[in-house]
Formats: sequence, structure tokens, C-alpha cells
Amino acid sequence: MTDTLALIDYGAGNLHSVANALRAAGAGGVTITADPYVVRAADRIVLPGVGSFKACAEGLAAIPGLTEAMTERVMVGAAPFLGICVGMQLLASRGVEHGITPGLGWIAGEVCAIPVTDPAIKVPHMGWNDVAVKHGPPGCVLIEPGEAYFLHSYHFVPVDGHHIGALTDHGGGLTAAVARDNIVGVQFHPEKSQAYGLALLGRFLEWKP
Repeated sequence: MTDTLALIDYGAGNLHSVANALRAAGAGGVTITADPYVVRAADRIVLPGVGSFKACAEGLAAIPGLTEAMTERVMVGAAPFLGICVGMQLLASRGVEHGITPGLGWIAGEVCAIPVTDPAIKVPHMGWNDVAVKHGPPGCVLIEPGEAYFLHSYHFVPVDGHHIGALTDHGGGLTAAVARDNIVGVQFHPEKSQAYGLALLGRFLEWKP
């Protein structure tokens, strides 16, 4: 039986690009949805996100029952979860972009501005960069060393460094991936990362945490 995958639609993601990449990676049942009932029944959940932390968090919270359904399915039901870009950042306790905004709080930490320690360091961090894997939480099995496409001005700083699954170097180490239990988030865009990104999505589709 083909797994059902809920790709969360809350007005803040490049949904069709992500859906196409998931299908190219082998997903058979991708449903773009904001329906809490569909989310509760899904075998896997993907949360994309582009824009500011505040706008994405408010967009997610504005859909009745959606955050509760995601929390129930992922945190209680242990469905494999993948957050992409701001979708990864929303796992944090809070973000500070345009004021302090609560996140999902699934991985304790804060999303703050990328520090500029050298005038040569450009923000936003945009383009291809290395992904260096850390051997820590179980979700690290999805992340392999390589190059991926990044586009962000804020970065996730977990309270517990054990939750960092990978780093990238942009004027210092920035979190490229976070993981805990059945949850993985990546700061980069798999759907824009060509073969590297498709391979990661393929591993996610097969993952049984």
C-alpha cells in the first residue's frame, strides 16, 4: 500500500515545486492540504515554508485545528515529519524576526538573524553550500554530506546541540538540519538542490523511525 503524504498548505510555501520533487523522488500519494482530518490520517507530513518566521507562524496558526492535527499526528502518532526552510525553523520555540513569535516548540531553540562577523559575509545566505553531517539524533540517517541550495537570513539555534543534524559554513557554522525522533528539518531547499535534494527526499519517503 502506498503511503499517504500530507504537504501542508498554509499560504507560505512553494508547494508545487516541493510536490513535484516529492513525486520525482518516488512519492505516490502527495496531497496538498490544510485539512486537519487529512493531516491526522497521513502516513508522512512535509511542512514547507518561505518568507518570514512571523508570517509563516501566523499563517499556520490561522487555520483552525491544523497545528493541533500536526502535533497529534507527529508528536503522539510518530508520523515521519520533514520541515523545509522556514518549515524547519517553525520547529523552534520562537523566532525573533519582526518581533518575538512562538513556534511549534517541537525542538527547543530560537530562530535569530545570521550574524555578520565579516563584511565579506553576505546576508541573505543564498546559493549552493556544503552540508556537513553530525552524527547525533536518529534523523541524521536522512542527511548525507554534499552541497545543497540555501536561501535564508535567519538561522535555527537549538538549545541542545544534540538536535543539530548538519551544519553549513557561512561566516561560521550555521544549522543546516535538525532532528529528533521522527522529526527532521532542513534549512536548505531539497526541491532546488537537484540530485542531492531528490536523494534526501527519497530517503525520507522510505524512512521508518
